[in-house]
Amino acid sequence: MKTAAIIQARMGSTRLPNKVLMPVSGKPLLGWMLDRVSTCKQVSEIIVATTTDARDDVIAQFAGEMGYRVYRGSENDVLDRYYQAACLVNPDAVVRITADCPLLDPAVLGALIQRYQQGGVDFVSNSEPLPSSWPDGMDVSIVSFDALKKAWQDAVRPSDREHVTFYFWNHPEEFRCERVDHSPDWSRYRITIDYPEDFTLIEAVIGHFGAADPARVSRVSMEDIVAYLDAHPQVFGLNEKYTRGLGWQPALERDRQLGFE
Repeated sequence: MKTAAIIQARMGSTRLPNKVLMPVSGKPLLGWMLDRVSTCKQVSEIIVATTTDARDDVIAQFAGEMGYRVYRGSENDVLDRYYQAACLVNPDAVVRITADCPLLDPAVLGALIQRYQQGGVDFVSNSEPLPSSWPDGMDVSIVSFDALKKAWQDAVRPSDREHVTFYFWNHPEEFRCERVDHSPDWSRYRITIDYPEDFTLIEAVIGHFGAADPARVSRVSMEDIVAYLDAHPQVFGLNEKYTRGLGWQPALERDRQLGFE
């Protein structure tokens, strides 16, 4: 089964512009993420999907120089960007991950892919629909290429076009969807990047595990990161005031303005 991991990345974030290429220990965050995703044996292809905006030239250049395939498409119609990127390699399944999650655990990614490969689902996620029981920043969603094509053809709501995966779990009559939960509930841990405090936390994590050997960062597990945060409450507390899903609100508001219920 050919599985394409497509990483959406852009420089124009409203909450923390340029975050995906912010450097930590001499490497942009996107570089750390690509290092980690590339160690997942269940991934056949990796594509960085950025936009045609001139600000994102640097993302395309960086990913290309690292040897990764790049697709450039719509900034706001991310569903189209994913579908067109997937068409480059014609996979059986598409993994949706975001550059907001630079410390995504390859083992988590692999486990979700394995669940999809077991069959019986069109869409599987560990983060959607909310509530998620995983740390914020370990988000993985996998969908069949056929289901992605159908969503690309049929979705009309702004939220469905911008957030890619909404269409699947909003249409349970069309798709077999499953959310994989984590026990114990680790949703209180925030290992994503949307705000300056998130960057400070991720900088601390990478600095801790990569101090003696930077290559170790690509091997650090979710469990190792959680244990570090438990042992360093001053780091854990940096970003605990932020809640999951705030980035969805603008698109949902556009839905309401256009009369979608």
